[in-house]
Amino acid sequence: MAGQSIMPGRGRKPAANKKKMLSGSKHANPEAVEFELVNNVDPPDWLPELGREMWKTVCPHLCKEKVLAVTDLHNLEAFCSAYATFREAALEIAGSGLVVTGATGGPVKNPAVTVKNEAMRQMVMFGGALGLDPSARGRLMGPNGGAEGNEFSEF
Repeated sequence: MAGQSIMPGRGRKPAANKKKMLSGSKHANPEAVEFELVNNVDPPDWLPELGREMWKTVCPHLCKEKVLAVTDLHNLEAFCSAYATFREAALEIAGSGLVVTGATGGPVKNPAVTVKNEAMRQMVMFGGALGLDPSARGRLMGPNGGAEGNEFSEF
């Protein structure tokens, strides 16, 4: 196609080597660099209280499943920060409503709605990187991970 360039970053994201190893993929590299796993870590002091609560909820599970490495902590920080922002915006919307009075005196969409939506997008992005949603967990476990106890697994 003339005049069109191929955009990098399109398509399915490659799975991490650890995920490939867990799923039994033939493309896994047993000699790949592995980062140190985290056993447990306290939330950073700068996180708002709601973010610290989420950290204390999620971090133990990620550590138990051995998916949280030192190099992933920034994703957990970003996820928990976005969660705190999401909750604060939701509280603001609950108190003020979806529509507020604008600078000219007319009704406008509450700016907290935009903040909430952006925080949700960030939660989805960082949560997916950590395996915190069902499809990301499925990619993390691989095709063989959930076959036990599934009466349809032989099909």
